[in-house]
Amino acid sequence: MPKDKTPEGNDVPVIELRNIDKTFRSGKTAVSAVRNVSLSVSDGEIFGIIGFSGAGKSTLVRCINLLERPTSGQVVVDGVDLTTLSAKQLRAARKNIGMIFQQFNLLSQRTVANNVRFPLETSGVPRARADERVRELLQLVDLSDKADVYPAQLSGGQKQRVAIARALACNPKIILCDEATSALDPLTTHSILDLLKRLNEQLGVTIVVITHEMRVVEQICDRVAVMDAGEVVEEGRVRDVFLRPQSETARRLIDPAYQTGSRVSLPPNTLRLAFTGEESGAPVISDLTVQCNAMVSIVSANTENIGGKPFGQMLIEMPPDAASQARICAYLDKRGISYEKSDASEGGGRMPKQAASAPSAQAPASDASNACDTSQNDVPAIGKE
Repeated sequence: MPKDKTPEGNDVPVIELRNIDKTFRSGKTAVSAVRNVSLSVSDGEIFGIIGFSGAGKSTLVRCINLLERPTSGQVVVDGVDLTTLSAKQLRAARKNIGMIFQQFNLLSQRTVANNVRFPLETSGVPRARADERVRELLQLVDLSDKADVYPAQLSGGQKQRVAIARALACNPKIILCDEATSALDPLTTHSILDLLKRLNEQLGVTIVVITHEMRVVEQICDRVAVMDAGEVVEEGRVRDVFLRPQSETARRLIDPAYQTGSRVSLPPNTLRLAFTGEESGAPVISDLTVQCNAMVSIVSANTENIGGKPFGQMLIEMPPDAASQARICAYLDKRGISYEKSDASEGGGRMPKQAASAPSAQAPASDASNACDTSQNDVPAIGKE
């Protein structure tokens, strides 16, 4: 991006959520879906809101355009508090906010061109101007050759491209994407995310992305808020959240095993390492083995691209003795590699709860568990950089 779009870059927020609460009531039963959430999204930013199912993220995004009216709090869009508007004023304000859904919501009896034309018709745009706008939008989303076909003849990715073109029809300043790629295969998801990023760069449109998939956030988002049980438990630049997750929810979301559904109990004395830049491609483990005179086992490893820069993470199992663990942690500190020691015996960090291991013959179990103690670092449970 050509400019810093985060609040630190001093851009004026285009979306401000102030102390948003949303409670659903059924008789005497009340369910709090969103709890005291405050967020700020800068003009031209791609902002992600991520969480597991039931976290409240979809309810929150529907509060932005007041499809769900907050029980309390303010929704300020482009300087206007939407909660204070009349019904007529709100309809006008919503034209500045496009929305893309998981299920596309196309009109099956209309052609692709007529689906894109629909919001222009309801806005009273003259036919000639609407036709020109439809042609522009279909070219923008690479569907010029599909103008006269019907939704049933399209693939899932093509349907979502039609939905994106329709959302852009009235030149909105903001696009809300509610799990827009969840129904798509990985390859199609990648192409749709590339399209959204291109539209952000070409049109300057602000995009809010709701997802439960970290791969979506890492591919296109500038910043991310992590939600759990209706609350924002963590917020920051995507790179920082990946490198130094502060919440249990974020730790689980960035764990590759959770993402693939292959989560298994991990051995004790496991470290999560995080690499950025050149370190992500360096032979760290082989060098560690030589320098520390200690053998480690690689439990899992993966490399991602975040904001055009490589980011890697790895789970390694250390030897059981405290001396070897201390040498390994000292080596990682020296190399400036972030690490997190997970307490498998107590289910802390990102590790599942499991029975405590028997004490090692080389060192008491309590000593081994403290060999890589990171509690004195500025960032909890993260090694020095």
